[in-house]
Amino acid sequence: MNVKAMTLFRDRTNASESDTQGGRMTPPANMAKRMFDIAGSLLGLAAMSPAFLVISLAIKHEDGGPVIFKQKRMGYQGKEFTLYKFRSMTVTAEADGKPALCQKNDKRLTGIGRFLREHHLDELPQLWNVLKGEMSFVGPRPERKFYVDRIKAINPNYELLYQLRPGLFSPATLYNGYTDTMEKMLERLRMDLDYLNHQSIRLDLKIIFLTVYSILSGKKF
Repeated sequence: MNVKAMTLFRDRTNASESDTQGGRMTPPANMAKRMFDIAGSLLGLAAMSPAFLVISLAIKHEDGGPVIFKQKRMGYQGKEFTLYKFRSMTVTAEADGKPALCQKNDKRLTGIGRFLREHHLDELPQLWNVLKGEMSFVGPRPERKFYVDRIKAINPNYELLYQLRPGLFSPATLYNGYTDTMEKMLERLRMDLDYLNHQSIRLDLKIIFLTVYSILSGKKF
């Protein structure tokens, strides 16, 4: 891994025990969170069904390719699961089989896909992941094993995140934006570990509110 990324990790991780122990919500709080996920995802799927139809037709009309993009991500208890998104890139985006992060002004994005990503509409199918229990409304954003292995080579504390279900929303996305570099991945990890330490229903509601408000107000992140 590059020296700059390793230096960033050392500078921002001063062997703080609070970053490595992880907070625990009580069983009733965890149950309440899961009930909220189920109710919220059902409501979201029903309320957004017209948007699902319009987006699906737009994607299909643009290039005739598949509407839904499926990708394996690392999740709860370190198990892989299939994450669903509206396809925002060309069908040949990773034709060479090599994982590549989406960059600013990425030429692989389709016209519809660029709009979907800017407004985070490509993430809507993950409501199904939330309903299935593979994800939660709030938690660390899930990553591919290819990148997880590289992050863990610098900071093995990444494995602590396996205590949580990955999130549709996360404080790291809200404040750190999309991760297109290893430096951003390490900063995201730092913020995810902080969330792990301080997780609560109240914090989750705050993150959901601020994220939805930011998206509706046109903030790009």
